[in-house]
Amino acid sequence: MKPRRTLLLATAVLTAGMLALPSLANAQGAYPNRPIKFVVPYAPGGLPDTVARIFAQRLGDKLGQSVVVDNRPGANGVVAAQVLASSPKDGYTFLVTDGSMFSINPAMYKNLGYDYKRDFMPVSLAARAPLYLAVHPKVPANTLQEFIALAKAKPGTLNYGSSGIGSTHHLTMEAMKASLGLQITHVPFKGTGQSVPALIGGQVEVLFSALPSLAGFVKSGQVKLLANNAAQRSSQEPNVPAIAEIIPGFDFAPIVGVLAATGTPSSAIDRISAEMAQIAKMPEVIATLNTAGIEPIGSSPADYNKAILGENERLAKAIVASGIKPE
Repeated sequence: MKPRRTLLLATAVLTAGMLALPSLANAQGAYPNRPIKFVVPYAPGGLPDTVARIFAQRLGDKLGQSVVVDNRPGANGVVAAQVLASSPKDGYTFLVTDGSMFSINPAMYKNLGYDYKRDFMPVSLAARAPLYLAVHPKVPANTLQEFIALAKAKPGTLNYGSSGIGSTHHLTMEAMKASLGLQITHVPFKGTGQSVPALIGGQVEVLFSALPSLAGFVKSGQVKLLANNAAQRSSQEPNVPAIAEIIPGFDFAPIVGVLAATGTPSSAIDRISAEMAQIAKMPEVIATLNTAGIEPIGSSPADYNKAILGENERLAKAIVASGIKPE
């Protein structure tokens, strides 16, 4: 009897264990079951970092796991790209960056060490941040059309400031100049911290900059906004036209999105993409980002891929027009 009871007990335990295996496997396979990392190729405080932190907080709430922002600036995005490449391709490490990493950098630097089509998989276009064409009050133009007419009437007499050679601010103006046949002299600065004060002081007549850098000066009458560089008008300044209304297809608004390393499971990519799209619609997220001059989007991987390829094509033409040579 004793051996029989032992055998029956062992059989019962084994059967119970086998029945429990599927639920255990499901628990181990649930995604995500540990923290997720957002790698940002810039120092804290910039556009990609701002977008990453706002989305990371809400994404963590929705997934029930923390989403950590890991700033890895350096070497024109190479450091961040290496972090992503060296991490397991399991859907727990993502890159959050602007499009310049794939559009401007490859045209300016010969040996980057990363390639968009080879090394990355798009997840979600998170946001865009239009730049605004702003002029000093002394410039006798109150509309985009008047500014264009002025530049054509006085070729080479106007100058414009930018955040530096190869910046989106610089290339947006070069694209506009090339499309309209304008002659406006470029005066590069080291960031908007220098270029915007130069506009206010009258050292340059015009520039492109983000809305938060200009809004206070617009209210005080020290700057006039004539247009934005996105594909359409912004809800933040609906009365300011888009340059695309005059130049079809013109779109140089910086975009920020989430990418995974090639080889990441599609299930993880689809899950993060779907959550990002929902977060982009949250009223508090819209309000917070709008305060920083940013418009949340949230897109499918396919739509983000299309946006990146389109930006790459447009900026490649602008770089040629600017005369920039790769280093």
